[in-house]
Amino acid sequence: MIERLRQAVNRHTPHTVERTSVAAPAGWRQTMKRRLSVAAVILMAWAIIIEGRLVHLQVLQHDELVDRATRQQSNTKKLPAKRGDILDRRGRVLATSVDADSIVAVPNEIADPVNTVAKLCAAFRDCSAKERQELIERFRNGKSFAYVRRQVADDQAARVKALALEGIGTLKESRRFFPKGSLAAHVIGYVGIENRGLGGTEAAYDSQIRGKDGQAIVSTDARHHAFNRLEKAPTTGSTIELTLDEYLQHIAERELRAGVLENRAIGGSVVIMDPRSGEILAMANEPTFDPNDYRAASESARRNRAVQDLYEPGSTFKIVTASAALEEKAMPLDSMIDASGGHINIGARLVTDTHDYGVLSFTDVIVKSSNVGAIRIGFKLGTDRLSDYVQRFGFGRPISPDFPGESPGIVWDRAKWTDSALASVSMGYQVGVTPLQMATAFSAVANGGEFIEPRVVRAAYRNGRRYEVKPKTLRRAISVKTAATMTTIMEQVVERGTATLAQIPGYTIAGKTGTANKLLNGRYSSDTYASFAGFLPANDPAVTIVVMLDAPRGPNGHFGGPVSAPIFRRIAEATLRYQGVAPTVNPAPPVVVARADASVPSPNLIARVDETIATPAVADTPGTVPNLYGLSAREATRKLVKVGMSARLSGDGFVVSQQPAAGEPLAEGTECRLVLARGPIRQSAASQP
Repeated sequence: MIERLRQAVNRHTPHTVERTSVAAPAGWRQTMKRRLSVAAVILMAWAIIIEGRLVHLQVLQHDELVDRATRQQSNTKKLPAKRGDILDRRGRVLATSVDADSIVAVPNEIADPVNTVAKLCAAFRDCSAKERQELIERFRNGKSFAYVRRQVADDQAARVKALALEGIGTLKESRRFFPKGSLAAHVIGYVGIENRGLGGTEAAYDSQIRGKDGQAIVSTDARHHAFNRLEKAPTTGSTIELTLDEYLQHIAERELRAGVLENRAIGGSVVIMDPRSGEILAMANEPTFDPNDYRAASESARRNRAVQDLYEPGSTFKIVTASAALEEKAMPLDSMIDASGGHINIGARLVTDTHDYGVLSFTDVIVKSSNVGAIRIGFKLGTDRLSDYVQRFGFGRPISPDFPGESPGIVWDRAKWTDSALASVSMGYQVGVTPLQMATAFSAVANGGEFIEPRVVRAAYRNGRRYEVKPKTLRRAISVKTAATMTTIMEQVVERGTATLAQIPGYTIAGKTGTANKLLNGRYSSDTYASFAGFLPANDPAVTIVVMLDAPRGPNGHFGGPVSAPIFRRIAEATLRYQGVAPTVNPAPPVVVARADASVPSPNLIARVDETIATPAVADTPGTVPNLYGLSAREATRKLVKVGMSARLSGDGFVVSQQPAAGEPLAEGTECRLVLARGPIRQSAASQP
């Protein structure tokens, strides 16, 4: 039995084993196939997703991601340019740039905007409710940069720094500073928070003064640590030298302000001009403002009345009518003009004089300022010829390139001139002018008949070089003979006419008063424009001065003679003293100025003996210090600049000593100290430095 069982086992076991060894590999392959299929599907899906994402990132979002990477890896900062200075004609600084702190924020680093704003406003001490709300909203926007306040005062910046607030810092910026305050504010102008000129010369020459901004590109790593910096430096703007003289500007503003207060006027303007070059030596307006805080001033206070506001000139305009009549020989100088009755009818209109002058000479029509006489001269000329001379004298159009906001004035088209219009223009009505236009017209008479372009910019400094603005004669307004005749007539206006209050002992003055009622809402009111325009000395004019007051209501009345002529006189007296202009009527005996030792330059060694200053005559030699004796400050400075030297000036007038002395070896870049004194200069061949 046992044997049979063993045989049965032996017989069946190999068969079973064989069956097992054959069936196992087939199941394993099926399992592996299923697993590989799943893995392949997963890998393919993963590859498709990756490829799709790569396409999305590298194709569809390529530009956006490149920009984002650039912003994260490099930070571009603007390096603001420094504005050039503005100087007066003697090199005194009227406008410059200084560093100022601006308060800035990183909003995404500010955890509590409300509390942060509360602390900032406590430091500022002058926050409005509107500013508080704006700052809170600005800090909540989550951006990476925001301005809080720009160009704050030093004490405010110090208080903010002391708070050490998270996300709040300071940034150095350039701020415009006007060291003379309101002096010449309307001419210089003012600068906005973005360092751009907004008025005056600052705006007219902004592209030159501003310079060009620089750029700094800072590369950073993932932790925002800088590892590279590429910088393009900003360029400083050009320095502008004005024709203004700081002292004369001060005199003009002082006397204008006193005149406005004394006469209880709304405002006024003064223009002082060199009639030969067209250079404006002073331009004052009242009211004025401080360009350091221009936002505190009203728009009307910031207006340059001398070039923007129009007024009817009244009798000062009669010089145009008279000049045209003489030039065109429409009425000779010895003509007698009937002004009897003191009135004239122009259609239904009645024009009157202040007095019944009877029959007047051509000269006395101007001297006594007869409206009737001026109208008769105008009718003799006719519309076409008078209109021509109105244009020749520069009215009805802008006349200076230095004032972009200059008003052209109002002059009617000649085709619209009626008899009434011709009569009005002849005596200075129905025409709108600016004080600058009137000063330029009078300068044309003063300089012998040439209409010269008025300028307030004298030179520009760029890259160490000085570029001077040359005087520009635009046309001949009248002949030399007519100009001389008109000068003689205007001298008599001051001597015995309506402008006796403009007289200065020892000097001849040529001028004309003007009074015109103000046109308000289409009707002439009782208020007036009271003006005086003139030049002196009449035989050799140094300056032309125009004074205009708006609506004077003081004790002196409202006419140009008693109101504006005294202001002219005070300004003219100070100007003559400052410029060292000798008297022209009964001058004092000449005095000589001699120096004890020409080789030892010292103003203490100058003794007054004669009006003439004896100066050494030394020929300039290349490579040596030039001889500056006897030159004006401007001429001496110009000569030094040409050889690469700078000047330090003391005194006024002409050079009487210099150090280094003329003829010494030239060292480029060194400073030459000059002493100036008053009096005409003659060269002495006998003396040597």
